[in-house]
Amino acid sequence: MGRRTVPGWWTRRSVRRVVDIPSLPTSVGSVALRNPVLTASGTAGHGAELAPYVDLAGLGAVVTKSVHADPWPGNPAPRVHEATAGMLNAVGLQGPGIAAWLRDDLPPLLDLGATVVASIWGRSVDDYRRAADLLADAPPGVVAVEVNLSCPNVEDRAGMFAHSAEATEAAMAVTAGCGRPRWAKLSPNAGDLLPIVDAAVRGGAEAVTLANTVMGMAIDPATARYRLGNGGGGLSGAAIHPVAVRAVHDVAAARPEVPIVGVGGVVDAESAAELLVAGASAVQVGTATFADPRAPGRVATDLVTWCRAHGHHDLTRLTGAIHDHH
Repeated sequence: MGRRTVPGWWTRRSVRRVVDIPSLPTSVGSVALRNPVLTASGTAGHGAELAPYVDLAGLGAVVTKSVHADPWPGNPAPRVHEATAGMLNAVGLQGPGIAAWLRDDLPPLLDLGATVVASIWGRSVDDYRRAADLLADAPPGVVAVEVNLSCPNVEDRAGMFAHSAEATEAAMAVTAGCGRPRWAKLSPNAGDLLPIVDAAVRGGAEAVTLANTVMGMAIDPATARYRLGNGGGGLSGAAIHPVAVRAVHDVAAARPEVPIVGVGGVVDAESAAELLVAGASAVQVGTATFADPRAPGRVATDLVTWCRAHGHHDLTRLTGAIHDHH
């Protein structure tokens, strides 16, 4: 697929400097992808901003920032705080609403030849229904919808959808109107993931994304004030990679029929391969992009090299390989 340029602050010359990503086909359920590396929602703007740095058409997909049916202002500043081997964020899902996103943010991304997974969120079951229904007429380049059920920055602990099997099933069940395969993005903060995974599948999820941020907090001891404007936030980055590996591993072992997209602390080919071996069919690169906007493309390219060096010319024998030996 050729890469195309779009009007904007990037130029044809700057886009041409981007390294093409080799193909390493995989599929997440019914969704075929040319490479198993995707961006993680909320870590690459709306996607096209990465065009000067990453071959967006060569990635498996660009997972867009989670968008509500309506415009949403997000949380008060400060919204991010550097943590040991990671980052705390409490952005609060600021966004323009789906109608504006479809009009203004999606076209530049599709014009670059990217495969798109749209991410949606809501504060109520009806919010999820409205968001999904608004995507029904999205262009065919939007190949799936990731239903974000697990943002601790918005829902309180008792109310987070991904902490309740009943709420998870209800939210997933009303999103069928998008007319596309749906992936349920779940939270590692749930005490037991399996009932939540089962509920998501009952609600119509074709795959699950494991996992979102781990709830965390930072306090300035000198001033006795929170370091984030919202108080607590979500911890992401290399610090949570072992948590993500465990979540993917345990769900893949117990529910091998459920496709998994692994996310959490992917910084290089080896950490990506680790999630694949644990049972993921694809992985997402997120927080690493803040340190290096080339990270998704670099990981995608290096993973192809890693697989060839280890004798894996396709992903069929690599995905879930840990379960074949135990």
